[in-house]
Amino acid sequence: MLTNVVEFFKNLPPKSCAQCGAEIEEQHECYGIYCEKCTTDHEF
Repeated sequence: MLTNVVEFFKNLPPKSCAQCGAEIEEQHECYGIYCEKCTTDHEF
């Protein structure tokens, strides 16, 4: 069973930025939806 969970996370597609569409270089299961450039372009 543990192998299936590991394989699931390994096989997730790369995340893309919700604003510009660039591939996000972080863990795919992370909650972030913006790339580093788009995140720094906005003040939160």
